[in-house]
Formats: sequence, structure tokens, C-alpha cells
Amino acid sequence: MQRNENPSAAAGSRPGRGKREEPGRGLGGRIGRTLLRVLACLLTLAAALAITVLISLRMICSDTFPTAQQMFVTTILETGQMKFLASWFLSPEEIQSIVDQNSMQTLDAQVDSSLIQIGSTGQVDAGGTEEPGEDIEIVEVAGATYTGTMMIVKDPSRVSLATIYPWRDVGVTLDQLVKDSGAVAGINGGLYDSTNNTGGKPHGVIVCNGEIQYNKPEKYPGLVLVGFTEDHLLQIIDIDGMSAAQVEELVKREKIRDAVTFQEEASDTNNHFVQLIINNEARDMKGQGSGLNPRTAIGQRADGAVLMFVTDGRGKSGHLGASSGDLIQVMQEFGAVNAANLDGGSSSCMYYDGEYLMPSVTFYYANSSWKLPAGFVVK
Repeated sequence: MQRNENPSAAAGSRPGRGKREEPGRGLGGRIGRTLLRVLACLLTLAAALAITVLISLRMICSDTFPTAQQMFVTTILETGQMKFLASWFLSPEEIQSIVDQNSMQTLDAQVDSSLIQIGSTGQVDAGGTEEPGEDIEIVEVAGATYTGTMMIVKDPSRVSLATIYPWRDVGVTLDQLVKDSGAVAGINGGLYDSTNNTGGKPHGVIVCNGEIQYNKPEKYPGLVLVGFTEDHLLQIIDIDGMSAAQVEELVKREKIRDAVTFQEEASDTNNHFVQLIINNEARDMKGQGSGLNPRTAIGQRADGAVLMFVTDGRGKSGHLGASSGDLIQVMQEFGAVNAANLDGGSSSCMYYDGEYLMPSVTFYYANSSWKLPAGFVVK
């Protein structure tokens, strides 16, 4: 019998037996290696981007570019979650020095309600989208570093505060707040807990329809009450240092029907401002006054019309945002006798007639708003 001298050939001819793949050389191995290469490229790109950002921030925060340094610090201190970036490159003393050089002068005057005559003449023609007989006018505003929308509500009795009271952990978006209150329009309001976009609890003081729904003024320094009286007059009242009992007395005495609070504080940890215009007097500024951010502001004309203004920023449409000076200028152009800055940043938003005229600048809420516990609405 003839013997096969080529065992491998004989083995290769057996049914069901093919060439054995070496470990790591099959289809799964090739896919794995490709994924590892892609991952390595992504990690390298991310590291390069992070290094570039850090180097850029280091340059911005150096004395080489003082204007950029001041704008960066004043802007970042107004954010909710990114304040720590300033302390990466500057000491608390350096930060405070920049804040002191770029701050707003105190505006202590009390609102003189006699300057507002509801229904009087003298309103400003802003060239908006108002139709004959309509009570709400929408005007687009363009600045050098922002775009904004001004809503003019000619009847101030239509403006009130909507809330989700009783308070809970998670709030609602502005459109839901507007719809639930039977309103047609709205903007965000004052201080609240925005941690992880929960938004269910306010800070400071909340008054809704004459009822004090939240009253803890001691926790935050520099609180200013912003809202309307029973006579539909905008009030901007410093309540810094007041107790809850004193706030109760104030609300009763001044007949406050709807109000929120925002914070006036210029330090190495916060850079907030509230009063913009009181009795036709604009607030003076040192240096740049503030940083550039998305903004929400509210004001009132001599004829009683309410001005609601919201801007973009933080990269939205390529814009950095509006400054305190921008808000003052716009409010003056629209005839504000009194005006105040409200909570801004990612919280800034405006809703009207079934759509967001100004949604949140946050990418993942680009067509909506952050969750809120309260907001000024128009019924």
C-alpha cells in the first residue's frame, strides 16, 4: 500500500477542516484594532484640544492682555458652574482687584411710582411687529456681541408671576409654565436651584398673587426684590439683611402682588448686579461694568408698559452675550423709567404665542429652556 508522504495535504483534504486563523487575525480582531486606533486618535485630539484651551486661558489671564483678562474674569464669575476657572490662574486677591476695577456704582434711590402714569402718552415707537389692536409688541435687537428680543406689554395688569408652588425637586420648562398658568408669553425670573437642571426650588423670596410662597432672605447676601404692586407698578427694592418677618411687613406695606429676588454681589466668588435704571437715572459703571453673558431684564415705561428683554450669548450664533452697559442702553432706548437685571446665563429664555423667541443657550436645550420654579408671564 502506497503511503502519503504529505500529511498536511492529506489533512487539508479532510471535509470540514480549513485553514486555522491565528489569534487576533480574524474579522473580530481587525475590527478591534480599528476601534483602538480610532479611540487613540480621539484621545489624542481631546488631549491636544484641552492643552490648547488651557494655554489660551493662561494667556488670557496673564497681564499681557489686560482687557481680555478683565472680560474673562467678570464673565466667568457670573456663571453658575464655571466660576472655578478664574481661580485656576489667578489668586483671590487678583480676582477681587479685577472685580473692583470693573463694577457698578451703587444706585440707592427708591422707585418713585409717581413717575409712572399707566395709559398715558409718550410711548416709544420701536418699529416692532405689533398689529393694530394688539397689546404685545415684539422687537428684535442686535448688538455688537449679542442678539436679543424685546417684548413690550402695554397693559401691565397682564404681567404676573407663575410658579410651580408647592415646591418640589424638579421644575418645568418655560413653555409649560406659561401654558399651565393660562398665559400666552413669559420670561424666566429670579434666583433658583439650577443644580443638574432640577430647577424645582427658588432662592430668596417669591411672592405670587399677594401670597408669600417662599421667604428665606437671610441665606443670600445682596438680595433685591423685583416685581409688581397691586397697582401694576414695577418695584426694585433692596432687601439685603432683612429677616423673613421684615420681608412680610414690606410685602404688606408696599402691596406687592408678584415678585422674585436676584442677587447684587461683586466679589471673587460672584459678580451679580440688579438695578439698571431707577427714576430715569442710569447706573454708573467702573471699567467694563460686567462681563458678557446671556441676559434677562425687566423694566417699565412712563406709560406703564412693561419691557421684557432677553439676549443670547456663550457662543450661541457666535455671540458672547450682553454687558450691563448693553442692558442699560437698550432699556433707555425703549423708554424705561425703571429697569432691573434678572437671572441670566443658561436660564435666560422667552416664550410667546406657542414658540420660543429666545431659547436657552445650552446646546442640549437649544429649542427649549432649563427647568424653572417661577417666571414672569403675560396673560
